[in-house]
Amino acid sequence: MKMHFSIPVSQQKLDTLGGRYVLYSVYLEGFLFCKVRYSQLHRWNEQLKRVFGNCLPPFPPKYYLAMTTSMADERRDQLEQYLQSVPMDPKILRSEVFIHFFTLLQQDTFKITTKKVFLDVFLPDGRNIRIEILTSDTAERVLEIVSYKTELSRELIGYFSLFLIQSHSDGALSVMKKMAEFELPYVSLQSTEVENCKVGLRKWYMDPSLDSMLMDCQTAVNLLYGQAVQEIEKNWAKPTPEQRQELEALRKAGNQTKFLELVQQVQHYGYMQLDTCTCDYPEPGCVATVSVGNNEISCYIKLPGNQTQEVNFKMSHIKSWQVTFLGSLLEEADGPQQTLNQNLELRFQYSEGCSWQCFTIYTKQAFLLSSCLKKMISEKLTKLAAENPEMQIEDPLEQGKSKKSYRQQSQINYFDFPTRKSKIAVKSTEEDCVFETIREEDL
Repeated sequence: MKMHFSIPVSQQKLDTLGGRYVLYSVYLEGFLFCKVRYSQLHRWNEQLKRVFGNCLPPFPPKYYLAMTTSMADERRDQLEQYLQSVPMDPKILRSEVFIHFFTLLQQDTFKITTKKVFLDVFLPDGRNIRIEILTSDTAERVLEIVSYKTELSRELIGYFSLFLIQSHSDGALSVMKKMAEFELPYVSLQSTEVENCKVGLRKWYMDPSLDSMLMDCQTAVNLLYGQAVQEIEKNWAKPTPEQRQELEALRKAGNQTKFLELVQQVQHYGYMQLDTCTCDYPEPGCVATVSVGNNEISCYIKLPGNQTQEVNFKMSHIKSWQVTFLGSLLEEADGPQQTLNQNLELRFQYSEGCSWQCFTIYTKQAFLLSSCLKKMISEKLTKLAAENPEMQIEDPLEQGKSKKSYRQQSQINYFDFPTRKSKIAVKSTEEDCVFETIREEDL
């Protein structure tokens, strides 16, 4: 799948010899990730070609004369598309040349040298574990250290991930972003402009039934139980009064297994809940609480007259979605150009009867929401592949890598990033039957 890379900001600078160059601010999941020059990316592309041949996406050509504004904008668009496309190949994504390049860029951008440090990783039950790491350790490496210290089975590491989590004075929590495997958690934590942030460990799957895969490991059960209790306490999961009473009895009895079995029936258990945001349904500016999981987007929308309407959008009826930066840009005299007030929107197309409707959610967690939507599609495909090993499966999010097109009763739409640098778009499915023509080799 394409990564949520974007380059909404760039700045002209002078080198030591007085020559001009452009410094691009690369954002990942809506957060500043690193700053890089074209020449650095060009050398990296040459390294990748030596290792992986000509399977790479096209790299923007050099210009030997001064660029016009339109040429500069075009290059920025092309670099953004290049960064989005390169990680689609899992061999490249996990390669040393890929990881080492971004490790150095992150450290250089934020002036953090390699050294030993202590990092607190917070668990869903409120406890934290302190681990010793290198500032250059990736999220994948940090997760391995956490799993070793907590005695989490190595086979189950893939069901969990590290997240950047914001704590609020009223006790509320905001999950801001999922960390990429090649991201440096220590650097991201030190460099974020979001206040009261910490690195947290949470499960990373959207299908609650996958809990059953973890029940043979006591550490995994403890983590799932802690997160389930947290979701109920934060009112992310919404048990009925009868369910709440039974869950409380199981909690007091210390019966984690039965608790996790019952909580499967609780509304919105295992969903990712976003902070209060706004949407354009049924009219612009409506306040909404959005949560995503179990193959749907669920919205509680406040209507005029202090009424609330629940609207659920099934993934099987979502055709495409797009994330757009709405932040304004400010040129600082003594520093890099910054993206201010990073408001984001996620807009998706949804089938209602025979027509398509657009629904827009305005939230600073739009990239997190997009990651959850991609995760649900990926889990659906994996499940179908396991149930139908002979079926040819094509992942709509990976289809852009192939020149071929496949049709059944409807056109399969594929993962598509627009040319504008401020937007990231995704296309998935139109109908349930679309999965019948997915090719297994693209998983």
